[in-house]
Amino acid sequence: MVADHTPKIADHTPKIVGTAWGLLILNTLGSAGAKTIVPLPRSLIQMATMGALVAAFMLALAVNLRLRIRASAFVFLLTLLLVPSVISSANLESGFGAVFRCARLALFVATLWLLSRWWDGGLTFARHHIRMYFAVLGSVAAGLVISPGAALPELYGGRLVGALWPLTPPQIGQYAAVIIGLTVLLALGRRTDRTSAAVVIVPSLVLLALTHTRTATLGLLIGLVLAIGSLVLTSAAARRFFAWAVLCATVAAVAFSSALQAWFLRGQSQENFSNLTGRAKVWDALLAAPRSTSEQLFGAGLGDKSFGGLPIDNSWLAVYNEQGLIGVTLVAAVIIVLGGVALLRPPSLQRACAIFLISYCAIASYTEAGLGDASPYLLHLAVAASLLAAPATAAPLSTPEVPRLSTPEVPQRRVPRWARRSEVT
Repeated sequence: MVADHTPKIADHTPKIVGTAWGLLILNTLGSAGAKTIVPLPRSLIQMATMGALVAAFMLALAVNLRLRIRASAFVFLLTLLLVPSVISSANLESGFGAVFRCARLALFVATLWLLSRWWDGGLTFARHHIRMYFAVLGSVAAGLVISPGAALPELYGGRLVGALWPLTPPQIGQYAAVIIGLTVLLALGRRTDRTSAAVVIVPSLVLLALTHTRTATLGLLIGLVLAIGSLVLTSAAARRFFAWAVLCATVAAVAFSSALQAWFLRGQSQENFSNLTGRAKVWDALLAAPRSTSEQLFGAGLGDKSFGGLPIDNSWLAVYNEQGLIGVTLVAAVIIVLGGVALLRPPSLQRACAIFLISYCAIASYTEAGLGDASPYLLHLAVAASLLAAPATAAPLSTPEVPRLSTPEVPQRRVPRWARRSEVT
């Protein structure tokens, strides 16, 4: 686990906040995926994930009874995103499931509002993020050890899946890439030691390689390049790491070019690779489908991110399909606002971590859905928002008034008249 080597400053974040954040992560794990070693009914998994969201909200409310929140453009835009979601889902065109998903998104956003009180520009939520997703990857590794056949099924082309909890290869690749990137940046910023960083990075890299997830790998590499590039001018460690990374990447590209190409193609043909494993056909059909003016503006209601029974696998098209052009505008505003704030901040480790998370989500949005609903991608962006938040200014300590010491009045003696006359003379 990543050890904390920051200067010991009084941390006023309650431990219950970390528990609430872990429950939010549990809620976004999803209920659909590979077959597990012990069959888990989907209804049971959905009860666990929804129960986790309700528990997260109750914990956040219990620790923030006075409803103190921080001003956050990120959460405000998510709140506005509820408007087209409710309008489109109220028509029941997508069934009662759309109304249920709207309620889930509303509770998710409300929990973020309650937790925003502790968004102070520190690394607290980034560390919670690493710990929780490392625990999730620990369950994946345990399933691989217990039953390699179930963890590497032929149904997914031998790619790693969750054998204890139904997780798909893209999910595992996403979690691994995010915590690898954050841990690398913490190590560069000397906020953790090399041993603790290696404990997280090495096994996560192995799991990422076993998933054969191209989106997560590209997001990790490009995100780290942008994040470390923001530190190059102010950090000697970042400059050394960047130089060594470029050298190692060049050597690997030359020496293992055929192996890297085979891993990247995953046994697919050039035609299948060019149309993004069939995604392009679904995208073309979605864009060609007739829509009314209301559907174009507000969408068809929150669904399961599919079209014609096939997954959309694109955040922008999924938002357009479910929340319309208004939803696409709001999601784009989220990325633009967070990116703009990150660029305006002075170079720092927090800024670098935020740049990594924002760039990763922007890259993954092309082949993964989730930016318009409660998902891990919104949690990644929430961590970025917490890193970019202005530090809370502590109220000045009121100094008690010290009573002024008054000198006692000395009674004046009356001078006799003859003495006054003598002084005059």
